[in-house]
Amino acid sequence: MASLEEEIQSLGGPIALLRAGRSGAYQFPVKPEFTNWRDEQESWRTSAALMDLSLHMTDLVIEGPDTYALLAHVGANSFKGFGPMKAKQLVAVGYDGNMVGDAILFCIAENVVRVVGRPPALNWVQYHAETGDWDVTVRKDERSVANPKGREYYRLQLQGPTADKIFEKVNGGPMPEIKFFHMGTFKIGEYTTTALNHRMSGFPGLEFFGPYEELEGVRSTLLEAGAEYGITQIGGRAYASVAAESGWIANTLPAIYSSEEMKAYREWLPARSFEGHLALGGSFVSDDIEDYYVTPWDLGYTHIAKFDHDFIGREALEARIGEKHRRKAWIKWDRDDVAKIYASMYNPGTERFKYLETPAAFYTASQFDRVEKDGKLVGLMNLPVYSSNVRAFISLGMLDEEAAVGDVVDLVWGLPDGGVQNPFVENHTQTTIKATVIDRPFTEDTQGSGHRTVAAKV
Repeated sequence: MASLEEEIQSLGGPIALLRAGRSGAYQFPVKPEFTNWRDEQESWRTSAALMDLSLHMTDLVIEGPDTYALLAHVGANSFKGFGPMKAKQLVAVGYDGNMVGDAILFCIAENVVRVVGRPPALNWVQYHAETGDWDVTVRKDERSVANPKGREYYRLQLQGPTADKIFEKVNGGPMPEIKFFHMGTFKIGEYTTTALNHRMSGFPGLEFFGPYEELEGVRSTLLEAGAEYGITQIGGRAYASVAAESGWIANTLPAIYSSEEMKAYREWLPARSFEGHLALGGSFVSDDIEDYYVTPWDLGYTHIAKFDHDFIGREALEARIGEKHRRKAWIKWDRDDVAKIYASMYNPGTERFKYLETPAAFYTASQFDRVEKDGKLVGLMNLPVYSSNVRAFISLGMLDEEAAVGDVVDLVWGLPDGGVQNPFVENHTQTTIKATVIDRPFTEDTQGSGHRTVAAKV
């Protein structure tokens, strides 16, 4: 089987590999809509949103005496106090301090951890477990598209202002106190489930899991109990937009494709890996793959990365503390410019702009759109979505300090070549959209920590 390194060399470099259009935007393996995506979006802020996370994320299960030591070796975040029935975000950087990926660690027993999230962070952990001198065993409970055996666990999330009432009803009484990013157990009718306390929409809620064969029973119990509280199932279209609203930059490019230190890892990864099929797109175009790499600072992880232990990339990361860093930021699109894009579809014989899919307008797996101020590049946007809660298109990404809250900027929309080289993108003309830099999509009193703002789960 060919390796990722061999595939990169055969195609003439990582840019050629990632710009080849091998995949379009990631499609969540969940019914697109249960009702309609507008009401589904609004439910996580007005009632209770039930999300099915069972199918699209991979679990890497690590067991053995060196479990915590391995994770601390790979993770740039502190592991003080980590243990059974606690969760933690894993922030993994490479030898150069750039992000490889992030995921959530669920410690379900002493020295037994399930690493849950997108494949890049999980593959990086597995590589070190298998090639290093660690007393651990690892196995993967693959996401559904790569798992003919079926999943081990279901994983659901219920959040919103009425979620607490639903939980108390199905539990048959008051819920146990579960501290933030800790776990606990409760009842959903006849079923016992394990829950992680985190927030998605600024309102209380839990993510909970149990044996996969209990999924339908758990779901039907929740839907019946939650009917009077407006419980709403979230389809794939609405789910794809939640990260941009809440502040998790979900589609970064793992920084693995170029350095000599990463060569052994690229030789370990198969060509048909997640990393080998990622499609790179957007209006930002560079011949240097490292221009697409990001740091923990760019993603808003400065409060998570801790230098209280030795980890891969620590020296490089510490050396970059004094650099100028971008920051996580949102922009709100000008509605007249949005209307201009849709209007171009109805003018035969004139230029057509890149189509805006709703609610999630990303059209490639890893999207980088230029943001300019006075003609100068001041940042990159990764997740463009229409939010029914904001009643506007917004983008989440990374901006330089020169682009302050309240500033008007230009988002460059579409590909420079009009998509002629990409079979997943229609021919179009690149255009610009005026946008305003905003602090966050919602006011401070209604903004929570975000769906995987501290927990990467897409």
